[in-house]
Parts: sequence; C-alpha cells; structure tokens
Amino acid sequence: EPFVADEYIERLAWRTPGGGSRGGEAFDPKRLLEEFVNHIQELQVMDERIQRKVEKLEQQCQKEAKEFAKKVQELQKSNQVAFQHFQELDEHISYVATKVCHLGDQLEGVNTPRQRAVEAQKLMKYFNEFLDGELKSDVFTNSEKIKEAADIIQKLHLIAQELPFDSLMDFCCYPLSSPGKYHDLECQLIQEFTSAQRRGEISRMREVAAVLLHFKGYSHCVDVYIKQCQEGAFLRNDVFEDAAILCQRVNKQVGEVFSNPETVLAKLIQNIFEVKLQSCVKDQLEEHRKSDAEQYLKNLYDLYSRTTNLSSKLMEFNLGTDKQTFLSKLIKSIFISYLENYIEVEIGYLKSRSAMILQRYYDSKNHQKRSIGTGGIQDLKERIRQRTNLPLGPSIDTHGETFLSQEVVVNLLQETKQAFERCHRLSDPSDLPKNAFRIFSMLVEFLCTEHIDYALETGLAGIPSSDSKNANLYFLDVVHQANTIFHLFDKQFNDHLMPLISSSPKLSECLQKKKDIIEQMEVKLDMGIDRQVQTLNCMIGQMKHILTAEQKKTDFKPEDENNVLIQYTNACVKVCGYVRKQVEKIRNSMDGKNVDTVLMELGVRFHRLIYEHLQQYSYSCMGGMLAICDVAEYRKCAKDFKIALVLQLFDTLHALCNLLVVAPDNLKQVCSGEQLANLDKNILHSFVQLRVDYRSARLARHFS
Repeated sequence: EPFVADEYIERLAWRTPGGGSRGGEAFDPKRLLEEFVNHIQELQVMDERIQRKVEKLEQQCQKEAKEFAKKVQELQKSNQVAFQHFQELDEHISYVATKVCHLGDQLEGVNTPRQRAVEAQKLMKYFNEFLDGELKSDVFTNSEKIKEAADIIQKLHLIAQELPFDSLMDFCCYPLSSPGKYHDLECQLIQEFTSAQRRGEISRMREVAAVLLHFKGYSHCVDVYIKQCQEGAFLRNDVFEDAAILCQRVNKQVGEVFSNPETVLAKLIQNIFEVKLQSCVKDQLEEHRKSDAEQYLKNLYDLYSRTTNLSSKLMEFNLGTDKQTFLSKLIKSIFISYLENYIEVEIGYLKSRSAMILQRYYDSKNHQKRSIGTGGIQDLKERIRQRTNLPLGPSIDTHGETFLSQEVVVNLLQETKQAFERCHRLSDPSDLPKNAFRIFSMLVEFLCTEHIDYALETGLAGIPSSDSKNANLYFLDVVHQANTIFHLFDKQFNDHLMPLISSSPKLSECLQKKKDIIEQMEVKLDMGIDRQVQTLNCMIGQMKHILTAEQKKTDFKPEDENNVLIQYTNACVKVCGYVRKQVEKIRNSMDGKNVDTVLMELGVRFHRLIYEHLQQYSYSCMGGMLAICDVAEYRKCAKDFKIALVLQLFDTLHALCNLLVVAPDNLKQVCSGEQLANLDKNILHSFVQLRVDYRSARLARHFS
C-alpha cells in the first residue's frame, strides 16, 4: 500500500502506552517522545542496512549487464557466419534444382513419345483384332473391364471417323465407324447405369456416367436417370408437393453422379413442368373453362399460385446462371394460353355474378327494380330538384325498406377482393394497372350505381311531403346505411386497389372516378337530408298532438292542493318518451355535422313548443311546482341532444317557471338573478301573469 507518514505516526502513537486515551490511561508526553526517538533510531539503522543492500545489488546488476552484452556480441558474430553459410547453401540448392528440372524435361521429352508409341501400339493391336473380326483381348471379353473397353472403342471410333469411307472399305474396318460395336457398348453402359441406379450404387453410377460423358448417348443416360427418378414419385394427389420433394432428393444426389449437375437438374425440372404440371393444369382448367367461370378462375389462381410457389422453392437449387428466366419461361409455357384472355373471363364473371347478387336481393324483397331515367329530361329534373329541393313526381311508399343491404355489399366487395387478388397474381406487370381499373369500374357500376345510387333515388322518392301528418325519418336510415357501405367501399379502395395502381398513371384516373362518385352521392344525401329536416314539422306536430290530448287544465290547478301524488304529468312522460326515440333514431341514422344540425333545429322547435304550451295555463302554487317538475324532465330530455344552445334554452325556461311559485316579496330578487336578468321584462311579466294569485294587489305591486 502507498506509504502515508501521518497515518504511520498515528498508529505508532496509538500503540505506545500513554500515547493516547487508551484504557483510560493518562497522556505521557515524555514516554511518547522517548518512543519516537527510539523508533527514529531504528528507522535510521534500517535505512543504512537497506542502502547497503541496494548498493550491492546495483554492483551485481552492472556486472551481469556487461556479461550479457558480451554474450550478445558473440551471438551476433555467430549469426552472421550462419547466414553466410545459408546463402551459399541456397545458391547450391538452386543450381541443383535447375539441373534436376532440365533433366526432368529431357526425360519427359523422351518418355512422352514412348508412351504415345505404346498407346498407339495397343490401339493398333486392338485395331488388328477388329480387322480379323475376332476380339480376343481380355478387355473386350471381360465384362468387368467395360470402362477400359469403352475408352478403347471411343478412341478407335474417333480414328475411324477421320478416315474416308473408301479407306475404311479397303481396310475392312467399316465396323469401327458403323453403329455396331460402338452402339452396343453404349447400350451396355446405359444398361449398367440403369441397374446401378436401381440398386442405389452412387459410386458405380458416377463411374459409368463419367465413361458415357464422351459418348453420343450421354444425353440418353441423363434421360434414363430422369425417368427412373420419377418412378413412384407422383403417387399422391398433390403433384406440386411431390415435385418439390423429388427435386430436393435429386438435388442431393445429382452432384455425386454427374459432372454437370446443374444441367441435369434443370432438365429434370423442365421435364416435370412440361409433362406432369402441364397435364395437371390442363385437366383441371379445361374441365371448367367453358362451363363454370367461377371454378375456372379459382382453379387458375390456385394452380398458378402453387406453380409460382414451387418455382420459388426451386430457386434455392443451382440451375445455371439465369435460373430466374429459365423458371419464368417454364411457367409461361404452361399458362400462356390461359393468361392471354384472363381479364376478359374475370370481367365477364364479375359482371354476371354482381348482377345475380343484386337481383337475388331484390327478388327476396319482392321488389321490381325501377329504371332510373337518363338523358335531358332526367337532367332537367335533377337541376330543378337541386335548386328548389322540391319532390318531382309522386312519393313512393317504400314501407320503411332502404333497399340497402350490408350482406349484398359484403358479397360484392368479397367478389371484387378476390378479383383484385387474382388480377395481381395473373396479370402481366405492364397490364396490371389497366386490369385493376377495369375491375374497379365493375365495382363502381354495381355497388355504387346499381345499389347505393338506386337506393338513394328510391329514398328521395319515398320521403313524405312536409304537410304529411306522420313524421317519417325513413331517409335517415338510408343515409346511415349508405355512409356505412361507402366506408367499406373506401377501405377496399385503399387496401386492395391502391397497391396495384399506386405507381401508374391509372392512379389519378381512379381517384377522379372515386371523387365523382362521392360528389354525386353527397348531392343526393344532402338533398334528402334537407327535405328530411322538413319532417321535423311533423315531429313537432306529433308532440303538440300529445300535449293537447294528454295535458289537462286541472294538472296545474288541482282541486286539492294538499293531495298531489304525481311527480310530473302524463303529457310530459309521453312527450319525453317520443322525443328520446326520435333523437336516438337521428343519431343512429346520421353522423358528423349533420347530426348536430338536425338536433339543434329539433331542439329549438321543441323548446318553442313547450314554451308556448306552458303559456296556455294558469298555475296555483302546487301546479307551479308540478310545472317546474315537468320542465326539469324536459331539460333532462334536452341533455340527450348534447347541444349547448338547446340545454341553455331549457335552463332559462326552468328559471322562468320558478316565477310561478316564488313568494311575492322575492319576485324582484329572482327576476334579477343570473339566468333571468338579460330577459325582456315582458317575458317575465307574461310568466308572472300565469299565477292564480296575480290579480292580488300585493303581487302586482311587488312585480311593478
């Protein structure tokens, strides 16, 4: 540890008796001084002893350093001598190596012609056997030496091919150039390869394939291998899975047998595509091509998808340099006749299927679909209706039916979604945006025009006139369902169409088409909502009818003031129940600002009705309390509107009703309160006049 003098002194003083407050002993400075002096002397003796030891070690170190330096110098001299000897040895080795290489070249120059001469002599010997017509050599008679015989036959065949035909006839060696022995041996090798493959002898297959590599029948050997690989490989119903398993197995084996495994594997895959897969595709598609478009499109999509998935798995194998192009051509060769007119089949099926879905829905409703007129007269009617908001033509009784069905919409969107998926998979990349736009046009025609737009037209025709006695919010149901359906339409537009056209000029065309449809529908929705607002008059009339029929004069001026058992009148209960139902219906049928606009209009009219209704009666003290209870209930009902203005109006009305029961001495104080201070004095006076005791001099005097 590092030496700290202060800590050392402290420890020394602590150990010395009398050096501190140890065990209650008194402090003895003399004893401590004596201990310090003795310790200093000990340290001085220790320092001298250590110093002598250091000097001795330094002398020894210097001596050893001199000896080491001398030894290093001697080693350097020895190293120089050894390096010089090494250079001399290296020069000598280089000289000898040069001589050996020269001698090797001379020996090779002598030996190579000799080996060629020996091989030529052997070939001449075998050549003579062919001339004599008797093959006596062991290499031709021993079946185990078929490899050596094949090599000899191949060389003799090449020699015979170089000789003119006349010379072959002169030398009687025509059999060498004819398919005879060459073909027989080739067939024998292929047979041997086949047998080895069946036995699973990979090494023997590799040897025979290496021999056949120089024969013309090598391709036939590959064909035999491919044919035998497929024996028993396609026993299940799933030809695509069988093909993937077969290629996986062959890929591990083909590299051990052939010198060009990528070529053999590519040929196997080509055979599978052109024979097995093409046959499977043709059987499943031709069966439904003309009779069942739906099943045909499903099968085409499924088969094409499974084929491309198989192609993706095969991309893992070594098939040469451009395997992507190779596999794409194979897929195209199978499906080209079906993909050329795919979009026409798709559009035709989508059109007929969508029409059938709509017709089936209208048939279930026993509804004969009206034709919506087009042309100049219809356009003129449309302009007049937009400007005047007047119904043109007789009102149609729809019996509350909106003619909008989410089930129909889901079916149409599902069919279109599947069409988009098939289009994405089956269309050529250059035709994809155009084909997707055609499918989108079909969706717009049948969903937006034939279903939603027709329902809006029918709904507009079904809106009752403003002088109708029965309030009918039928069109609000149409609005609600149309909004819901269009949200689904917009979601499919973004989720399924946009990815197909996002990077093409068709994007702007689709967006414009969608915008036009939205604007067209919004015009009709707004028109219907505006006309439906007029139906509020019918609602107010219904409320007025309830109040007139249910409210009695004795409700607010009971005969027995001390025996009133009800909290609010029967008329109030029925009106509030009716209003709550209408508010709920409006909220369920509309959204956004339309809800607030309609509810504000209804709330203001509701308040005016109650205000004018209360002005028709005289109120006793207990009757005034009952009127306050009624208005409090009306105010609770007004909270359901969630419109600040409506709630404020009923708060003020509730404060006005307090004038019916307040003591005469407190009238001025109540009238100057926060809620009534800003009201016109005539309004306050009109409410005070409704009191039974108004004509008393005291009340008139206090209010004046």
